[in-house]
Amino acid sequence: MKTALFDYPLPERLIAQTPIQQRDASRLLIVHRSERRIEHRHFREIGDYLRKGDTLFRNNAAVIPARLHARRPTGGAVECLLLRPAAAADEWWCLLRPGRKLPPGGIFGRPGHFTATVREKNAGGLFRVAFACGSGADILAVANRIGEMPLPPYIAERSDEAAKQADRERYQTVYADRGHQVAAAAPTAGLHFTPELLAQLAHVGVRFADVTLHVGLGTFRPIASEHIEEHVIHRELYEIPVATQQALFAPSGRRIAVGTTALRSLEHFRRGHAGPLGRDFHGEADLFIHPPGDFGAVDVLITNFHQPRSTLLCLVAAFLQPGSADGIAWLKEIYAEAVAREYRFFSYGDAMLIL
Repeated sequence: MKTALFDYPLPERLIAQTPIQQRDASRLLIVHRSERRIEHRHFREIGDYLRKGDTLFRNNAAVIPARLHARRPTGGAVECLLLRPAAAADEWWCLLRPGRKLPPGGIFGRPGHFTATVREKNAGGLFRVAFACGSGADILAVANRIGEMPLPPYIAERSDEAAKQADRERYQTVYADRGHQVAAAAPTAGLHFTPELLAQLAHVGVRFADVTLHVGLGTFRPIASEHIEEHVIHRELYEIPVATQQALFAPSGRRIAVGTTALRSLEHFRRGHAGPLGRDFHGEADLFIHPPGDFGAVDVLITNFHQPRSTLLCLVAAFLQPGSADGIAWLKEIYAEAVAREYRFFSYGDAMLIL
């Protein structure tokens, strides 16, 4: 299947650069699959489409303020992006810029906060870096003090501190568990929820089940191959507690995934297990769902609008028409309508509810 099928025209002005002032004031495009129709609402009205017994499966991972500015001994600037811990204590896999000036043995740091030594560069362009921090702290604690949120590349560089501080709150879901600070990118479909909206949904009997997905930067990597089947999808760690497993296999109502990455993890788990395990599960998702893929774990999807030629766009096209390639053309129609009505796209943009 040609990757070009998952391209679409998008005016740059519709790529949201900042979050809307009130989270649940974002717009919500409703897709009724059984009737093949759409309607336009706001996210705060999502309760009109949910009912008692439905379960929202949401990613409770907290985003690390993973972007660190430092310098080499020569004075040259370094940008270090923490991705995930390595096997050894005080070591992380990172992206470094400029990487060519930091071979194994290279040193960089920020006085009073940390020094770092490059141990290795792997075939994928990631650097294994050893950190030494003062006062017995680790690099995660340092990042929480001085780091910036790892906004995706289509969002313009912030020029003032107020905007950077605002991102610390808004590029994070209100239900993020700081004990699970493992994500290098936000689970953006969840950014629209407010505490008040969650309370409202709980009041009418909607249930919540958490997964912890270590969202990585691979989620932003476009498909570069000519055919989608040739693309090797990134791998992401995920955790599913016992209670979430039970809700997945014995739901009382519809199973609703908050985000494509949450859906991918749930689908990966369900395909590999016949029922709940009786223990918390830790795994690694490497599932690439594209048309004519099918689904067994989720009935409804909440998602943002995704980049052209992305694996997330492929998943949404498959979810629109499971088991068929017909969802590709329909997805293009829906996105064309969203563009015409000037929806806001990508991480800080508006949302879709696919029923």
